[in-house]
Amino acid sequence: MSEFKPVDWIYSSNIYEVNLRQYTIEGTFKAFAREMPRLRDMGIEILWFMPITPISVEKRLGSLGSYYACSDYTATNPEYGTLGDFKALVKEAHLLGLRVIIDIVANHTGWDHRWTREHPDFYRRNAEGQFFDPHGWADVIDLNYDNPQLRLAMIDVMRFWIEQADVDGFRCDMAMLVPLDFWRQAREALDKLKPLFWLGECEEIAYHEVFDATYTWKFLHKMEAVWRTESNLHGLDEVLDYYDTMFPPNGLRVYFTTNHDENSHSGSEYERMGAMARGFAVLCCTWNGLPLIYSGQEMPNYKRLKFFDKDAIEWTGHYDLHGFYRTLLNLRKTNPALRSADPAATIHRLNTKVDDRCFAFARRAGDDQVVVILNLSVQPLALPVSELLLQGIYREAFSHDWFDLSQFSTLTLPPWGYLVLEKIKPGQ
Repeated sequence: MSEFKPVDWIYSSNIYEVNLRQYTIEGTFKAFAREMPRLRDMGIEILWFMPITPISVEKRLGSLGSYYACSDYTATNPEYGTLGDFKALVKEAHLLGLRVIIDIVANHTGWDHRWTREHPDFYRRNAEGQFFDPHGWADVIDLNYDNPQLRLAMIDVMRFWIEQADVDGFRCDMAMLVPLDFWRQAREALDKLKPLFWLGECEEIAYHEVFDATYTWKFLHKMEAVWRTESNLHGLDEVLDYYDTMFPPNGLRVYFTTNHDENSHSGSEYERMGAMARGFAVLCCTWNGLPLIYSGQEMPNYKRLKFFDKDAIEWTGHYDLHGFYRTLLNLRKTNPALRSADPAATIHRLNTKVDDRCFAFARRAGDDQVVVILNLSVQPLALPVSELLLQGIYREAFSHDWFDLSQFSTLTLPPWGYLVLEKIKPGQ
């Protein structure tokens, strides 16, 4: 159970990860700002910017280096623009109703970070007394959280971005590599400035003592295993049951089919999940958690984006999945049954008698109900309504078709198809 209270706006929200370098040909704050009205129309609520700080030159990988090899925590990468440009972007985002969180890379810096000269005692040393990283990451070196002054300096870094740019929270890179008591110390200091959203890039149960939300790699990899036929659909239930029983009930989980790491290093969601990718995106947007969408998924982007070099998304001008995500995100925002971590809400799997091919569940909160049915097979599906034990009239979110389940004997889904049914309440 977290000792901190999450900001209330998070429970029906969503996250859009911004890869600024690859988002536009210019790769700048100003160029991205032009895209924000479109994203807001799609239903996006939180923009997560990958690190916007300058990148170290020493031991840089590729031509531009990793975003996560920082050389100065309180400056902007000149490729992206000035601090003033970023402040203007955040202000414009807030006017649109968007929140902004930024990546904080607290475990390590690049080799020529200013602290290596100004505060070499902030770093860990190996047996030879040299800076090092124990994970095999050649372009970064580890910070030393046994040093109280480093802790205060890192808190000052986050304070800088709150006070200077008015950011709304932090996505904390590789959070589990940094001591939990530091994150507690940071949150106790910084939540006093403004209500903040804290997203930890980890899957450690204990870290929910501090973080509002963490990641779901276990589920991501299980989805991939289902596509590769290395797992059946029961494997999805096993992971979700693990989350439900082991994690605190108010510990939000972030569900996704791709992100910057997966896309660049393992392939797009279509490489890793094939024809199941769309159905799994529906699942990630409607299960009990926070959906995360990565730059370009709304087009969709099918290619791997290079990580250390310029490799802009090849936008076509057509956003084929804009309406797809808008439907899901707006339903999540407006229907109380989809509100995350709500003690008044329930979620349960539906028995379909074809659970080897069909993943179906219902979420309820009072009179509100949403039913999600996924055909995760290459065969069309005729689903007996009697098996679902559902009653009433429903509207399908994408087609807007009405279903009086007392009048239907079967629900039909095409190969890889899906239905998202919102129950119509009396008087609607």
